Amino acid sequence: MFSLDPVLLARIQFAFTVSFHIVFPAFTIGLASFLAVVEWRWLKTGNAYFRDVYKFWVKIFAVAFGMGVVSGVVMSYQFGTNWSVFSDRIANVLGPLLGYEVLTAFFLEASFLGIMLFGWGRVSRRMHFVSTCIVAGGTLVSAFWILAANSWMQTPQGFTLAADGRLMPSDWLEIIFNPSFPYRLAHMVTAAYLSTAFVVGGVGAFYLWRKRHMPQARIMLGMAAIMAALVAPAQLAIGHMHGANTMQYQPVKVAAMEGNWEHTANAPLYLFGIPNQEKETTEYGLTLPGGASWVLTGSVDGVIPNLKSFPADERPPVLPVFWSFRVMVGLGLLMICIGAVSAVQYVRGKLFTTRWLQGWWMLMMPSGFIALLAGWFVTEIGRQPWTAYGIIRTAQSVSPAILGPQVAWSLLAFVVMYTFVFGAGSYYILKLIGKGIPTADDKEQYYRHGVEASVIEASTSREDGNV
Repeated sequence: MFSLDPVLLARIQFAFTVSFHIVFPAFTIGLASFLAVVEWRWLKTGNAYFRDVYKFWVKIFAVAFGMGVVSGVVMSYQFGTNWSVFSDRIANVLGPLLGYEVLTAFFLEASFLGIMLFGWGRVSRRMHFVSTCIVAGGTLVSAFWILAANSWMQTPQGFTLAADGRLMPSDWLEIIFNPSFPYRLAHMVTAAYLSTAFVVGGVGAFYLWRKRHMPQARIMLGMAAIMAALVAPAQLAIGHMHGANTMQYQPVKVAAMEGNWEHTANAPLYLFGIPNQEKETTEYGLTLPGGASWVLTGSVDGVIPNLKSFPADERPPVLPVFWSFRVMVGLGLLMICIGAVSAVQYVRGKLFTTRWLQGWWMLMMPSGFIALLAGWFVTEIGRQPWTAYGIIRTAQSVSPAILGPQVAWSLLAFVVMYTFVFGAGSYYILKLIGKGIPTADDKEQYYRHGVEASVIEASTSREDGNV
């Protein structure tokens, strides 16, 4: 009779929900900062096109923020239903970190989000700009605490083990600023900015392609091109430092990323290959001799971790880690390429008129999210078979009374509900993009905000007479 493994199903359920969830907070982190910069440019220049861009993207921000909150709540319940042993053992360490995220970030965002979304025309310009900046700062504070908690699970320290098996905090600074935290925070925030930049740039390219909203589209594509040209290469450097840190504290994860089973020195870099965990080899490999050693140590003779030096029951699933890493790096290199090409075209005065480049930007719209998810798969699958690395195994973390059919039915319910809810939200965002950008001359937009059109029209003529 077919058996439903509750541990595997619980892992799939959490992976499914967190994969949906992470996309929306990452998008709002980048989009909130983008909105702050756009509003600052409007206040500084008085150019109404910046105001149009802000009002367009703030609606999309509201939808993404709401979907991020909804998808995040579900995961909290899973800690209690599916992972009660893990929650009980590490609650004294991770519980306060997650509580600080709510107290310092979520409350801050929620308090000023209303002003950001509905305060236009009701509060002063300065107050509205401050609210946007506070919301943007709140998203970064939220990332700080969530990454501190998740990084501790990768590189745990600052605790003692009680007689009953529970982990008790002994040094909060060590817990928060654990060895992998600075690298993972920088890598994640930069990934969020790049993901948002490629969405904004892709929408700008779409409007330029269709010859709609040309001034606003230039603003969007221009700002996205700056991010791609400057931040994508920086992300490569941050990722390299993160990899070096991972090799020091989680060497088996790096061995899986490289598909390296035997070599210690002069390890080849696999451009392509199919890791076979049963045969303990990477088949059909296309390699650069000494490449992995050179990338990780700076020398082709450098020593790197190999999988066979670890017990078989302490190795992660190699195939998904190996290929997720290559998807992430490959898309990162494409981002660097399009950033460099866009910079050249800008210097030549052709950034906003080159059709094939506009098509490339549109194709790259989902690239940041795909790379983001691939990076998370590397991080989370590569940590297996541990929930807290080296402290508690995944098989020991699951709730003792959990049954496979229960998890299977709840997973099916999640798939159905997420498809409906987030499909509808994504469809609405696409509808907003298809509808286009409401301009400063669209009086109906002002009626919706309860402001007399005549007053707005008069103020607009004074403020934006140079446009």
